[in-house]
Amino acid sequence: MAVSRTFKFWIFAGSTFLLLLSACTTTQKSVELSEKEQKDYLQKGQMLAQQSFAALSGRLMSAIETGGVPHAIQYCHTAALPLVDSLSKVYKASIRRTSLKVRSPQDTPLDWEKAILQSYQQELATGKRPTPLVKALDKKRIAFAAPIYMAQPCLKCHGKLGETLNEQHYAAVKKLYPADQAIGYVDGEWRGMWSITFFRK
Repeated sequence: MAVSRTFKFWIFAGSTFLLLLSACTTTQKSVELSEKEQKDYLQKGQMLAQQSFAALSGRLMSAIETGGVPHAIQYCHTAALPLVDSLSKVYKASIRRTSLKVRSPQDTPLDWEKAILQSYQQELATGKRPTPLVKALDKKRIAFAAPIYMAQPCLKCHGKLGETLNEQHYAAVKKLYPADQAIGYVDGEWRGMWSITFFRK
């Protein structure tokens, strides 16, 4: 029985579509950075992470000195995100902090961020200390990630409840962040990561 021209057309069209889809997928997966790009973006990412940390920690310490931990909690709630956003605009990059245990829902990890966080978690479980990394998300976006470790002053808001974290202070945290998960840490413990996305022209 002869195959109709219409049927042959749809077989050809379907095959062509699958080939094109396969080619696109292969192209997306093959996006890689040169050794020079890796080095450049790693340096840029570390610089931005350090400057962002310095700006945030400096403002928070000033807030604690001005009005104690409750004042710092309020400051962090209202001003931390705008401060990071302003730095993002200055450097033309997306600067975020994220974790597997977030305080603010706005810091919930994206899929690619979660994958890196989980890889960091696995490294720590085997005794390795995670290090900064750079990867191409696609042809226009370059991602930088660097682990964040808990510092002593941060325990006043993220430490162990009833020990380094005052229960009254944590009550103030819960009013602003009812779904908070970011407590129970000790000094030097892995907290999450800096996530910085650079955009190619």
